Amino acid sequence: MPQICMRQDFRAPAFGPASSREIYAAALEQYVWADRNGFDLLVLSEHHGVDDGWQPAPLTVAGVVLGMTERARVMISAVVLPLHDPVRIAEQIAVLDNVAPGRLWVVVGAGYRVPEFEMAGMEHAARGRILEEYVEVMKEAWTGEPFEWRGRTVVVTPKPASDPHPMVFVGGGVAAAARRAARLRLPMLPMNTDQSVRDAYYDEAKKVGYDGFLIAPTGPTFVHVAEDPDKAWAELGDYFFHEASTYASWQTEDISSAVHSYATTPDELRAEGIYQVLSPDQVVERVNEAGVAAFVNLHPLVGGMPIDEGWKCLQLYVDEVLPRVG
Repeated sequence: MPQICMRQDFRAPAFGPASSREIYAAALEQYVWADRNGFDLLVLSEHHGVDDGWQPAPLTVAGVVLGMTERARVMISAVVLPLHDPVRIAEQIAVLDNVAPGRLWVVVGAGYRVPEFEMAGMEHAARGRILEEYVEVMKEAWTGEPFEWRGRTVVVTPKPASDPHPMVFVGGGVAAAARRAARLRLPMLPMNTDQSVRDAYYDEAKKVGYDGFLIAPTGPTFVHVAEDPDKAWAELGDYFFHEASTYASWQTEDISSAVHSYATTPDELRAEGIYQVLSPDQVVERVNEAGVAAFVNLHPLVGGMPIDEGWKCLQLYVDEVLPRVG
């Protein structure tokens, strides 16, 4: 049985047909629908100051989604931790874990977009060190006991419902990030499948005596289900390309990401295979080939695409794929 993921970024570019308000309403409705139809993971992310409105407050939206759903996990991938006060983040996560125990998963990342750090008044070059410090603060805060940090006494209540704390991963795409995750005694969710990142994580975990684990990305970044993939690419390719190209434009040469596209046109994006539009039969075939490792990542409002087309994709998956793969 595949793991089924729905991701929403809440983007509404100027060339798209829907407003931000309409995108938010549709995305939340789709999360509820996904939860009722057996989806496993509902994913949010964080970016700031993006002209298409990329969602900047994932913990706020996570609270809404957790309150509207009943069973699916809600994952934030990722909280750009150096942009925030770690005590406030620890409080928000603890509260959400009491609202929906065990259902919130959080990936914390150091970030990379320089404009976001300038906007927050934070030092971009120090982001790795800051991330490590802030994660230690959060872990200490979740004990519920008073502790000293930067000259002040901190107490975070309530304690999380999960013991010792909610599921937290460290993100990143280089060996330094992997070693940091191991030192922090947390699992890692890397941005790529680079073997050197995996090796660095397990080597450092062994040094510090931590029995950690790493979950590498699998499968295409994006799957859209359509009866006629050629027609879907012709009608929706600009939305797919908008997401892929803007994301790629933010990444510097030192960043290695499994979702990085080098395409300069929608046709080139299609040829890369990172974004895939598949018929129901093709999805079933790929899920069966992957077996127990099957992972399907649906992004039904990608790039601010027409809302009704997103719904068609979702309905096709549930009606024509899910009954055949479990």
